Amino acid sequence: MNGDLPRLRFEAFGRYVHGTPSRASWLILTHDNPDPDALVSMALLARLLRQVFRRHATIAYGGMIGRAENREMVKVLGLEMIHMREVSWRRFDRFALVDSQPRTGNNQLPADLSPHVVIDHHPPRKASLACPFVDIRRDYGATATILTEYLLASGHEPTRRQATALVYAIKAETQDFGRESAGPDHVVYDRLLPKVDRRLMARIQHARLPLSYFRNLHRALESLESVSSLVVSHLGEVDQPDIVPEIADLLLRLEGKTWSLCTGMHGDRVYLSLRTTNPRADAGNLMRRLLRRRGKGGGHGMMAGGWIPAPRPGSSEGRTIESQLARELAVALKKNPERLLPLSVASGPDRPEAPERAAKTDS
Repeated sequence: MNGDLPRLRFEAFGRYVHGTPSRASWLILTHDNPDPDALVSMALLARLLRQVFRRHATIAYGGMIGRAENREMVKVLGLEMIHMREVSWRRFDRFALVDSQPRTGNNQLPADLSPHVVIDHHPPRKASLACPFVDIRRDYGATATILTEYLLASGHEPTRRQATALVYAIKAETQDFGRESAGPDHVVYDRLLPKVDRRLMARIQHARLPLSYFRNLHRALESLESVSSLVVSHLGEVDQPDIVPEIADLLLRLEGKTWSLCTGMHGDRVYLSLRTTNPRADAGNLMRRLLRRRGKGGGHGMMAGGWIPAPRPGSSEGRTIESQLARELAVALKKNPERLLPLSVASGPDRPEAPERAAKTDS
C-alpha cells in the first residue's frame, strides 16, 4: 500500500462517520450513466457503511446503465440500486458522492444540497472543498482504488466478485494503465488479480451486444470527419448516452489520430466525449473551454465529457450544435476548421480520400 496515506485517510473517514447519528440514512450517488469505476466505488462504500459502521445505506443512480459491460457488472456485483426518480430526499440524512463532485452538472444532486462526503479522482471543484469530508486524489487513475484502500484499511477484503469487478474497473478507467494512473492503482490491481473469477471477468468483457450497438457503430463510421490528428463523429439521436464515450474511445484507435470527439443527442441534451493519446494534455480544461456557459462538463488529462441543452429534442438545432462543437474544437487545437472534412472508411489504406491528404498538410 502507499505508505500511511490509505490508513490515515480511512481513519479520518471513520471519525467523520462515527460522528454522525447511528440511525442516519445514507444515500450514495455518482455521476449519471455510471461506468464501471462509479459502480464498484458505490458498491464498496455501501459495504463499508453497512458492515464496518453499521449505517443504513442506499445506492442510487441517474440516467441509465446502457452499456452491455456495465449491465453485466451490476449483475456480477449483485448491486441493488434505485433510480433517482424513485428517491425521496426527505428519507435521507447524509449524502455521499463518489466519482463525481457537486455542481458539475453530471449528477442528480440538487444544486441547493451539499453532500456530506465526496470521494473522487478528478480535479477538485470549489463546491467540493466546502463539504464536511472530502477525499479527492487527482493523481489516482480510479476512484475505485481509493475505496479499495478504505476497505483494506478497515481490515476487510473484497469478495471474489468485488475483486473481479475492481480489476475490470481499474483496467477500463486507465485503459490498461495506458492513461492516467498512479502507483496505488497498480498496487491494488496486482493485489486483487489473484482473486479474480475468470469466468465472471469473461462475462463482463464479452457481454452480449444489442443490435442497437451495431446501428450506432455504423452511424459513427458513416459520419467520420477528420483534420490532421483530430477525428470526429456525430451520432445524432442515440438510445443511450454512454454509447458516446464508447465510440470516442474506439475512434482514438484510428491510425494517425491523437484526438477524438464523439457527439450524440439523447432527450433534451447533446452529449460529447473528448479523448486524446497525449499524456501532457488537459482534456478536462479543454472541455470546459469548449462548453463555456452553454452546458456542463469536465474531466482530466486524457479524457473528458459534457453536455449542452438541445433547444428542441430531436430537432435540427441539435445537429447544428454537434457540428459547431467540432469546428470549435478544431480551432482550440489550432487546426483549420475548414479542413474538417468527411473521412470515408470505404477507402483502402493505400488510397486515402483526397480531402484527408489535404488535411495531413495541416499543422
